Amino acid sequence: MMLKKISLSTQSRDEMKDVTMEVKQVVKESGIQQGVVYVYCAHTTAGITINENADLDVKSDMLMRWDEVYPWNHAKYQHAEGNTASHLKASTVGASQTIILEKGELILGTWQGIYFCEFDGPRNRNMFVKVMEG
Repeated sequence: MMLKKISLSTQSRDEMKDVTMEVKQVVKESGIQQGVVYVYCAHTTAGITINENADLDVKSDMLMRWDEVYPWNHAKYQHAEGNTASHLKASTVGASQTIILEKGELILGTWQGIYFCEFDGPRNRNMFVKVMEG
């Protein structure tokens, strides 16, 4: 079993940062060949998702639609910090993803990548990767 904290910086208020290579590096360092990999975001205004990483328009389209569904400003928002939209987006995306590990490789679809989703940036953030044998 291995747990690693990865620090990253985001550049925009809303951003999908491809962290697939960082996760693969943790798997490699662990030496574990079979099991599961947990990727976890310990923030209330960011999340982790798996989606297409071949066409950058997918990220743009997703960020656009999240802004439409959860606008930054809304007359009925009550949260004093003014970042209610970021909390809603993070809850929609979720805080973690689980990926199967087989023969030292993440089982991801042909076009899939792992993304750290920032919804209240730019910020310095942390994500955690845990590799478990089994």
